[in-house]
Amino acid sequence: MHTKRFLRSAAVAFVAAASFTLTIPGNAYAIDHVECRGGESFLKIWSHSGGSDSVDCYANKGRTDFGGWWVDKISTGNNDLIYYDANGDSVRINRWTEITFPNRPPKVNSIEIL
Repeated sequence: MHTKRFLRSAAVAFVAAASFTLTIPGNAYAIDHVECRGGESFLKIWSHSGGSDSVDCYANKGRTDFGGWWVDKISTGNNDLIYYDANGDSVRINRWTEITFPNRPPKVNSIEIL
């Protein structure tokens, strides 16, 4: 008898906890490193570090590590962006903006799509 009551109470508690978890918005973001394709409106970043050049594209809201690479150019596409540089500063760039850094590129530790 006690086991049946305990199992029923545990099941009710589990369902209540699950429904509470599903209804409370969290900070789970899903920024994705995606393939750069022409015609898409992804965030696109041209960068270099240690003699290597890279062009990377990102989609979806969230924040991710950028590894301290030097950023040469950013095209935000349809994304609002904040980049966090090695000096501890954060810089916001609005969507549909293209910016280049020919003389003093920032060293970026992480990026965030808003």
